Amino acid sequence: MNNFEIGDRVSVLDDAIDGEIIKIAGKDIVIKTSEDFVMTFQSEELVKVNNDSLKNLFSSKSLSQVLSEKTEPKKRSFVKEKKSKKEEFVLEVDLHIEKLVPQTRGMSNYDILNIQMDTAKGQLEFAIRNRMQKLVFIHGVGEGVLKSELEFLLSRYDQISFQEASFQKYGFGATAVHIKQNTN
Repeated sequence: MNNFEIGDRVSVLDDAIDGEIIKIAGKDIVIKTSEDFVMTFQSEELVKVNNDSLKNLFSSKSLSQVLSEKTEPKKRSFVKEKKSKKEEFVLEVDLHIEKLVPQTRGMSNYDILNIQMDTAKGQLEFAIRNRMQKLVFIHGVGEGVLKSELEFLLSRYDQISFQEASFQKYGFGATAVHIKQNTN
């Protein structure tokens, strides 16, 4: 038992097709789609679209009322302090040897430490040259040899201060370096 009538607006349940019923033959219902195609479906495949409910929704409101409800509320204006991109960027340098060279076979601890320190010094000089204000050296925990060598290197620069990096972000094995740049 179906409750469809000729002229009803319907939509196909499992497809993006809608249209108007033009013929009913038992369970077969013929519709004319909104693109003017004539198609036949079973009554179980269709659902009636009630256009009257949509008309009633807006009939009591004027167009200006509907549009005023749709507009977004004005945002509060406030002055946001702009930070330069150099202030926001933090150069992170991972000094773990496996990140620096493809293979460590045959290298002594002295060779590994020299590669790590050369990398640290090169990246520090790069940051100073490019007027970066902060960088982080990720050195790991280990026995503390790399960390102490790094601190010795950093202490030789006047315009640099350093401290343990954020534990939440890096854990115990990182040192944050702040570079005081001349503003001349």
